[in-house]
Amino acid sequence: MSITPETTTPDTEALEAWFADHVPGRHGRLALERFAGGQSNPTFRIRSEAGTYVLRRKPLGEVLPSAHAVDREFRVLAALQGTGVPVPPVHALCTDPAVFRSMFYVMDFVPGRIFWDPRLPDLSPAERGAIFSSMNDAIARIHALDPDAIGLGDHGRRGNYVERQIARWTRQYRASETVANPAMERLIQWLPEHVPAEDDTRLVHGDYRLDNVIIHPTEPRVVAVLDWELSTLGNPLADFAYHMMTWRIAPGLFRGLAGTDFAAAGIPDERAYLEMWLARTGFAPSPSWDVYVVFRLAAILQGIARRAQDGTAANADAEEVGRKAVPLADLAWSFAEKIR
Repeated sequence: MSITPETTTPDTEALEAWFADHVPGRHGRLALERFAGGQSNPTFRIRSEAGTYVLRRKPLGEVLPSAHAVDREFRVLAALQGTGVPVPPVHALCTDPAVFRSMFYVMDFVPGRIFWDPRLPDLSPAERGAIFSSMNDAIARIHALDPDAIGLGDHGRRGNYVERQIARWTRQYRASETVANPAMERLIQWLPEHVPAEDDTRLVHGDYRLDNVIIHPTEPRVVAVLDWELSTLGNPLADFAYHMMTWRIAPGLFRGLAGTDFAAAGIPDERAYLEMWLARTGFAPSPSWDVYVVFRLAAILQGIARRAQDGTAANADAEEVGRKAVPLADLAWSFAEKIR
């Protein structure tokens, strides 16, 4: 992940005072750099005399209802400390916008690599295979947790997870429409009539993919899982199906793996990767989740497009990414037609 100097933040005096009260160590003056990339919460690297930290802030301006919930993200990270799920140590949450313009939290900086292309073109087949196995293990560890045992029993509603998610992302789509999207309209009508059967309720990440994990600086393994703002209680099969959407989407559409020679690349194919997770969790195979997960991504991208139009996008390429909502909805509808 690249970084750029932060030029739009206010004077750091209030933030330095907050650090002195909430983050252990002698910090002195803070040096801020904003991480480039990503579409969600603005993220900053902060250097001080005591060490290096990461600050995650809710975007400025109006955002979609229930989106960018850094307070929920902080709570989950705090609960996951010591559970075996690789997450950064966290320090404190600040809800006072006077300190740094909007709500934020601070965690330790975890050195490592973030990859945006799941094909991992610069790595060897053995390294690719090891990274995918480590990703699979990390999400299996998440889904193995008992939410009540780690204090997250009230992190979301129980039951009817898929039905509620369809309703939520439909509302998000309606709140962020920018262009006509006929395939999305058909999905909005079709999905509620084809809700998959419910299963066990566990903690779900909500946006688990390669670019939301940190890989060790030199070793092919996950050292931190990031971006927990969409986490809730839900169906682990649905969460994993969303993660596996990568195998069905072409690289040119949205960072996918479709068309990859998996044997030559050293990356497990869709069936092998699913079987890894089933073996690690003990869950049974599920019905097809393709339509649901691609619909959800299309709705998220539509939200990005709206924020780009309104001038509140966290990243400069949000408009380009948002335009892919229509072809992704077309892809989702093609899955629906096959199921029909």
